[in-house]
Amino acid sequence: MPMQLTNRRVHLMGTVIDVSIYHKQPEPLLDQVEALLNLYNKRFSANDDSSELMKINKAAGLHPVKIHPELFELISLGKWHSCQPGSHLNIAIGPLIQTWRIGFSDARLPFPEEITLLLDIINPNAIVLSEENQSVFLQEKGMKIDLGALAKGYIADRIADYLKAENVTSALINLGGNILTFGPALHNPDQKWRIGIQNPKETRNTNLLVLAIRDQSVVTSGIYERTFEIDGKTYHHIFDSQTGYPVSSDLASLTIISSLSVDGEIWTTRLFGPSLERIFQEVSSQPNLEAIIVDKDNHCFQTAGIYKIRLS
Repeated sequence: MPMQLTNRRVHLMGTVIDVSIYHKQPEPLLDQVEALLNLYNKRFSANDDSSELMKINKAAGLHPVKIHPELFELISLGKWHSCQPGSHLNIAIGPLIQTWRIGFSDARLPFPEEITLLLDIINPNAIVLSEENQSVFLQEKGMKIDLGALAKGYIADRIADYLKAENVTSALINLGGNILTFGPALHNPDQKWRIGIQNPKETRNTNLLVLAIRDQSVVTSGIYERTFEIDGKTYHHIFDSQTGYPVSSDLASLTIISSLSVDGEIWTTRLFGPSLERIFQEVSSQPNLEAIIVDKDNHCFQTAGIYKIRLS
């Protein structure tokens, strides 16, 4: 009897998570995956007052906090990418996120003077890391790290590591639209997984195009995902650290195809905002990265490698 694809759905991290695996005894493995997802949520959440990350934020301006090696690894990676020239990723952006609250029921438009004050404390260079002590110190009071732009990718990679260690040979991990695949999709003739790219102008699950991938990750950032409207103006959730307001850009969405899911997360945020030319230039200069860019007029642009994996 052929193995069936078994799925487990979990509501966590403010999203819907689906993990699908091919295995003769899938349920105990999926139980363990669910336990890991809860553990990582407790470690990386910026919205749970008792998370490991929040211990760092509560000690801002006071003292360093020794943390779990995985949290240290993720913050180190995030700080490095946040400090690169022209990067739109900023893991120190927590105070801005918590003030605007876009995506939460209490979202609001802050006063300009509030935003001016916050710009002083969203500096990723003020995150002090001690490799030796595995500790993190936020130099200014009021600083807050927010790993929302890269944690899901990192978690997807760790879940894949766990499944591979348990001899799972095929899986699809979907953390709220952040997708990682490995091994053959045994239910498809070409054994590739089908991943739809959302049409930003249509309701969810209306695809602009479909990819056929294997052993790759697909991550999309879009201004349509979380928004807040006031006085007839719509604000999205991707912020510009220079202004304190949502990024001004012609982009509607940016999709990155990569080997590691965390890379897709990092680059969709890091590059959200610059000109199309700059995105193409950056993506082309990185190994194993491809991009699909959709502008506000719904024009779709893609790097050369996409044509090999595009179905429609």
